[in-house]
Amino acid sequence: MTPSECALFIKSRATELGFDHCGISEARFLDEEARRVENWLHFHMNGQMAWMEDNFEKRLDPTKLVPGARSVISLLYNYFPSRDIADDKSSYKISKYAYGTDYHKVIKNKLRKLMTVLRENVGDINGRVFVDSAPVLERVWAKNSGLGWIGKNTLLLNRNVGSFFFLAEIIIDIELEYDGPVKDYCGNCTKCMDACPTDAFPKPYVLDASKCISYLTIELKNNIPESFSDHMEDWIFGCDICQDVCPWNRFSKPHQEPAFDPLPEMEKMKKKDWEEITEDVFNELFKTSALKRTKYKGLKRNIEFIKKSKA
Repeated sequence: MTPSECALFIKSRATELGFDHCGISEARFLDEEARRVENWLHFHMNGQMAWMEDNFEKRLDPTKLVPGARSVISLLYNYFPSRDIADDKSSYKISKYAYGTDYHKVIKNKLRKLMTVLRENVGDINGRVFVDSAPVLERVWAKNSGLGWIGKNTLLLNRNVGSFFFLAEIIIDIELEYDGPVKDYCGNCTKCMDACPTDAFPKPYVLDASKCISYLTIELKNNIPESFSDHMEDWIFGCDICQDVCPWNRFSKPHQEPAFDPLPEMEKMKKKDWEEITEDVFNELFKTSALKRTKYKGLKRNIEFIKKSKA
């Protein structure tokens, strides 16, 4: 197959596997991102996520991850739910991406199937699949592949589906036909920045992760600083505020992935249920959930912090 034919083949198979969009960019050193990432780290906007400082070269150079890499395939997988559990005022709030089965397992399995089909039809390919689990600047590659633009909330936005989707990549050592980037359609809108209760956006297109509710409830291992008291808005795992207010998400459509449907037990839980949950019950109910990332101790810390701020 020619690079063009192979690219079309990949996109067709990706659609069959349930991916909403697929774009391809040239695997090259991201020199324009190097300064941005370095500056972001310099001002400690990564908080306690020290791992963001590791493997700096790998984040910028895909050939450090896959020797001889020539193409980066970027894919979008929708997770927007048909019903938003966070609308229930009698319960605490969980980010939509964590309603169902842990996305890492679901999507990585699909990526491996796509790699298998590629090798069967194209030949011996050296490549790796990634789902938010390696030093890959996934939003940058998705932008370079024409899947959207990076919005003022630093998330990838797509005119057709908004931003409630997972990003995934396949880095391979064959040349393909490449897609170009699209323009930024944020315009003068600042709704995402204005709505953030913790002022996590010091300026457009810059996120101070150390102030982000998602960071505070998931990545932060110490106690949540008292300065955030009364600003958590009942979020105990992640936060969707800057996405919920984004005008482009009026185009979000419910996903078609059964694995991402809310766990039945989660849908029924009220604040008292979350407050009284035991470690054994937590481990059993959420053994296949992304909630495991914060662990039982972290979840209880988040709940107690919110309760204390309202006392």
